[in-house]
Amino acid sequence: MPLRALIWDVDGTLAETERDGHLPAFNAAFEALGVPWRWSVQRYGELLPVTGGYERLLHDMASQPGAPVTLAERERLARQLHLDKNRRYAQIVAEGRIPLREGVRALMDDCRAAGMPMAIATTTSRSNVEALLGAHLGAAWREWFACVLCGEDAPRKKPDPQVYVLALEGLGLQANEVLAIEDSPVGVRACVAAGVPVLVTRSVYFADAQCPGALAVGPNLGIAEGWSSALRSHRLRIDLDVLRALAEQ
Repeated sequence: MPLRALIWDVDGTLAETERDGHLPAFNAAFEALGVPWRWSVQRYGELLPVTGGYERLLHDMASQPGAPVTLAERERLARQLHLDKNRRYAQIVAEGRIPLREGVRALMDDCRAAGMPMAIATTTSRSNVEALLGAHLGAAWREWFACVLCGEDAPRKKPDPQVYVLALEGLGLQANEVLAIEDSPVGVRACVAAGVPVLVTRSVYFADAQCPGALAVGPNLGIAEGWSSALRSHRLRIDLDVLRALAEQ
């Protein structure tokens, strides 16, 4: 069936936001609120399978000796930390410290030129999406997308398929009419559960991860080399025509 829309994940897919944005923002929030722990690059990678920053905080507190004792206290602290982290993340983005990954903007421009609808399907907070896309696409970034689904819209986080089910509803399309772009096994699992075909552009934290169920896996959208056999092209990058051909397979 012809490809009729693209669905984008955000963190790790559009930009290396986890390593370069969320992690330093979390640690700065810990320090500002007097929390006695910090996350290393390695520890943060271990926590990434827990999707959602608030959920990640609660999960980590269960093993932190300095964490509050009761669940209510932990939830209150997690909300404070998450709110402050998001504010600090937005500042990092505004300072231009998180570029889009190679090939992302070019593929988005392909879609705009061809009239191909795009959607966002992410577990991150809406404020984080607004900060990143506003910085790179401008104040009218929302006009680039037929629908934008964030953590607030889909409380059942990936690998639950909820956010993709909602994206399909927003687009008014069937699962086999779209292609999702993800970077992680958790995202792929959400796509597979929703019946959505998915392409994986490996991010720093999932450079060697197995992604069963993905149509193709490769380094980034800016080059056509290094992709799995399902996606090979004579073109210089992964453009819309390459994705259309992949979808028709």
